[in-house]
Amino acid sequence: MGLFSRNYDRPGPGIKKDEPRKKGIPRFFELLFRDLGDIIKLNILFFLTLLPTGITFAMGLLGIYSQVTFILSLVLAFPVGGAVVSVIYYITKMMRDDPSYVWYEFKRKFLENYKQAAPAGIFCTAFIYAQVLIWSSLWGALIAEEPIGDLLWYLLALFALLLFSMITPYIFLHFAYITLKTSKIIKNSILMSFGYFPRSFMGALLGGIMWIVFVLYLPMSLMFSPLIMLFGITLSMLLTLSWVWPPFNKHFNIEETLVKRQEESS
Repeated sequence: MGLFSRNYDRPGPGIKKDEPRKKGIPRFFELLFRDLGDIIKLNILFFLTLLPTGITFAMGLLGIYSQVTFILSLVLAFPVGGAVVSVIYYITKMMRDDPSYVWYEFKRKFLENYKQAAPAGIFCTAFIYAQVLIWSSLWGALIAEEPIGDLLWYLLALFALLLFSMITPYIFLHFAYITLKTSKIIKNSILMSFGYFPRSFMGALLGGIMWIVFVLYLPMSLMFSPLIMLFGITLSMLLTLSWVWPPFNKHFNIEETLVKRQEESS
């Protein structure tokens, strides 16, 4: 499961040996255009994993046995945690210039991590569904020109969303690379999110920017839903990991350890 388990990696095409990596925005677009095909495949696999829980939750929103379907949507979120680990792992492989086969890596990391990551995945799904309910109620009140209630609750929800977006990438990076108990992973992730606050904040902001724009321009933005199903989720994660992965990688010497292992095995 972790960094020091057997059969950890498969060699990918990589880049030229002495070619220095770009940084910042050029690096992001280099990854985007170089690995766009893999980003799309990864997004489709992840979207298919989300489909059962998402459809069930949508049924609850429409009032179809709402209490039962809301509970069922969380039960069906059992594989979400493993899928998030798989997506994050593959994107960071791209960032290490070691892309390989999307389906192989997605399946391998999912099978390695889905049990440990399941509670975190269910919690994250429940949190996101709660956010959807909160902001849809606000949007409905504004459309109907009704009183929106105490703004403090919406500010608290926004603050919780920010913390959630800062901490969760570290949690799933731990699942993908480090073998630890879940309680220790959560503690480490909280400490790292504040220890690297500028990067955590920018990762949360840039990773969420497309979703903020999507919500602000509802219902017109619904016409772009096919693009989200095609590459929107993984693109959002790539934006987040562009900020979060470098300190995580440096903190645990992940890439250096992997390079040494490849040299020893060759």
